[in-house]
Amino acid sequence: MFTFKQFSVNQERCAMKIGTDGVLLGAWTPLINNPHNILDIGAGTGILSLMLAQRSNAEQIDAIEIDEDAYEQCVENFEASPWGDKLFCFHAGLDEFVDEPEEEYDLIISNPPFYTDDYKSDNTSRDLARFEDALPFEELIEAAALLLSDNGIFSVIIPYKEEERFVSLCKELDLFPLKITRVKGTPTSEIKRSLLAFCRMEQTPLIDELVIEISRHNYTPEYIELTKDFYLKM
Repeated sequence: MFTFKQFSVNQERCAMKIGTDGVLLGAWTPLINNPHNILDIGAGTGILSLMLAQRSNAEQIDAIEIDEDAYEQCVENFEASPWGDKLFCFHAGLDEFVDEPEEEYDLIISNPPFYTDDYKSDNTSRDLARFEDALPFEELIEAAALLLSDNGIFSVIIPYKEEERFVSLCKELDLFPLKITRVKGTPTSEIKRSLLAFCRMEQTPLIDELVIEISRHNYTPEYIELTKDFYLKM
């Protein structure tokens, strides 16, 4: 079990365990439009939905998860949380969900699978959670463009090397960067991740950089500030 300040997450049945990426995305995602409803695509443990339930005033948070074990675990995590009455997980693929769109969402969030050039292992559910062909960026962006409300925000974390391609794919569907934060492990390491938030209005995005650690377990003030509402020891 992974324990945060206001909720706990069981993850033994989920292929992708809780990691820095998910926590970063959940803490960083802009809520400037005060979202009424939220969609979490590829929920896994449900960590993003739970973080947004803590951070936002959203009345409804829907999550979709294709892997059966992860789906069941997500439901358990939702029910055990303080926000169980507004968190809903659907056992479905994105294509099924998009076929019958019920509504538009003010915030769509995803920590998509992305080891595009990696080898595949013998663990199918872990591969499904990790490899981009399980949820191609194109499919994710098309869904966001379809399901996002007029003033909605679409928020993801991806490898930095994919940033340019992802931004241009979004642009084709009239989704424009609102905020970009590039993440490095230490001051001297290369940029590993891009946190990206998109909206339907073209503007000059706010672009900055976040460094996680100065040295091992010696976190930067910026990282502590971002995650202190969640991590017990921050």
